[in-house]
Amino acid sequence: MTMDPLDSDPGSRTLQPYVVRSFRRGDIQACTQLYVEGLLGGKIAENDTGLDIDDIESAYMNKPGGHFWVAETVGVADGAAKQIIGMVGVQQHEDNVGEIRRLRVRQEFRRRGIGSALVEVALKFCRDRGYLKIALDTFMEREPAVRLFEKFHFRHSRTRNVMGKEVMHFYLDLYQRDGGGGSGGGHQQQGEQPRI
Repeated sequence: MTMDPLDSDPGSRTLQPYVVRSFRRGDIQACTQLYVEGLLGGKIAENDTGLDIDDIESAYMNKPGGHFWVAETVGVADGAAKQIIGMVGVQQHEDNVGEIRRLRVRQEFRRRGIGSALVEVALKFCRDRGYLKIALDTFMEREPAVRLFEKFHFRHSRTRNVMGKEVMHFYLDLYQRDGGGGSGGGHQQQGEQPRI
């Protein structure tokens, strides 16, 4: 899937075109860096081990019902190097239930549609596998993530305290959605030209 986020703030830096693609072994260092940058307070939460990031292939790619994607800038004429700017994974721990995990976008690339593109890819994967429900959680401090999940019609199911921080749990019932829970458009399928 190639994407072209349109910059809503004309004064902000223009984003290179990017593609959302399946994880490759060579992406591990960039994914680990994204994971570490996304830790609240620089610490792994009590409800997390981070072991899946250490071995994405085993935790996501080689498990039935799981997958992992990265958002990567594409090379452009000015010679800018490709870089991993976002990631997301899906795991299946229960029958017919997918869990979206490790959604991250590099700080300087946020608010440009990359998080939405990653969620759309994960939702499509879950719909294609016939999942009936998708679950995820995030810390309450991550207000942009909460707004993103609400945009895709995820419902807040509960909040719990982990190490003094509020963790919000969300779910999306796919069997109740006509359109499968997407935002309704704006994305391109693989094979189309990247947008800038």
